Amino acid sequence: MDDVRETSAWVATHSSHVLVDSSDSRVNNAGIEKVVENIQGSIPKVEWDYEGIHYFDNGPLSVQYLFVLDALNFCFWPDKDLNYDHLASGLKAALQNDKSAFDADRLQKYTGPELRELLKWPRPLPLEDERVRLLHEVGFELERNFGGKASNLVESCGKSAAKLVALVTRHFAGFRDHSVYKGHQVFLYKRAQIFVADLWGAFKGQGYGEFYDIGSITMFADYVVPAVLEQLGVLKYSSRLANIIETNNEISSGSEEEVELRACSVYAVEKMKELIRIKSGKQVLSVELDLWLWSVGVQCPALQHHRTLSIYY
Repeated sequence: MDDVRETSAWVATHSSHVLVDSSDSRVNNAGIEKVVENIQGSIPKVEWDYEGIHYFDNGPLSVQYLFVLDALNFCFWPDKDLNYDHLASGLKAALQNDKSAFDADRLQKYTGPELRELLKWPRPLPLEDERVRLLHEVGFELERNFGGKASNLVESCGKSAAKLVALVTRHFAGFRDHSVYKGHQVFLYKRAQIFVADLWGAFKGQGYGEFYDIGSITMFADYVVPAVLEQLGVLKYSSRLANIIETNNEISSGSEEEVELRACSVYAVEKMKELIRIKSGKQVLSVELDLWLWSVGVQCPALQHHRTLSIYY
């Protein structure tokens, strides 16, 4: 995870379109300081499954569910009626109806229409062909390397969050979330990291969710959290980027603007975490900050976020 932190920090210090507003930034209105002061060192506690939309039976099937969920957890915005809740609850219902629905051999055979039927979705999903391809990849690699079970993948990491992210990105190409920015490789690994966080949250830090280094995980660079950080005054956009977002124009995957939105969010949350520790003496996890920021965003329907077609978030 050092790669994610270090490369995100590099982007933040060389950015052209997004600025992290902290006491050592070029703007120095200290947006981060204001947010930390307002929460007074104690972020509101948000339970992992506060909506009650996830499958959980405290066993290996829950791990399989979460891995399939996080393989498909990206790019809902092109369909204004579709969101993460539909995916999580749709997969939950499918598994409750048929406990073998996510067996590795079956994952390799799903078609687009079958995935839609699984989720009870009435029309083609955004990036549907990619979603099907990634399901096939998950099934194939789980069968080839882990006896068909995501629980075996998790058990092979030795309770290390960082090692699990490395294993996931090594074996499953669809989780390799990185870009080249101004000649530098940038690593973000949103879905691989959120798989770790989902395990930790679902199993409450026990069993399959026990990681001695959960603090190594960064926030999860998506659409929602950058928009929340901008509203809070933590991120500042160039007038050109602000106009693109306000007019709902698409931003290309891998473009400078897109990489800056995501990497600067990672850097900003790290700075927030550091400032909370300095001011209050409390150790806050990036995972906890992300869940709080994300929950704020999803409760604000008018929140305008950037639009990028991507399999990574």
